[in-house]
Amino acid sequence: MNRRKFEKYVDRAMESLPAEFQQLLDNVAIFIDDQPSKALLRELGMSEGDTLLGLYEGVPQTERTTTYDLVTPDRITLFQRPIEDSCDGDARIAEQIRRTLLHEVGHHFGIDEDRLDKIEAGWESADRQ
Repeated sequence: MNRRKFEKYVDRAMESLPAEFQQLLDNVAIFIDDQPSKALLRELGMSEGDTLLGLYEGVPQTERTTTYDLVTPDRITLFQRPIEDSCDGDARIAEQIRRTLLHEVGHHFGIDEDRLDKIEAGWESADRQ
């Protein structure tokens, strides 16, 4: 898939967020990279064969204090090739982008990985019904 089409799916995923979440996203920039670097995977304790679809880097809202001022935007990076490789077809890619974005936005709001895993398990369960 070309980058422009992928970007359109990312834009649609952002627009699909509930308005109250969109309003609360504060100081966040969305990036698209082809794939995570080997150095990034090592830094995260992942092996080369592990799949990383997205990454949140920043200060979650729940950890911001009164000294949170004049900082660079938090980053949410979506990794295009791993997302595409994990999906069959454009509709599935669009859905995976949405889910990955929701996951990373969850980190921005201070939700930890264990809680996000439980939330996503509920999504998977609902999909099977």
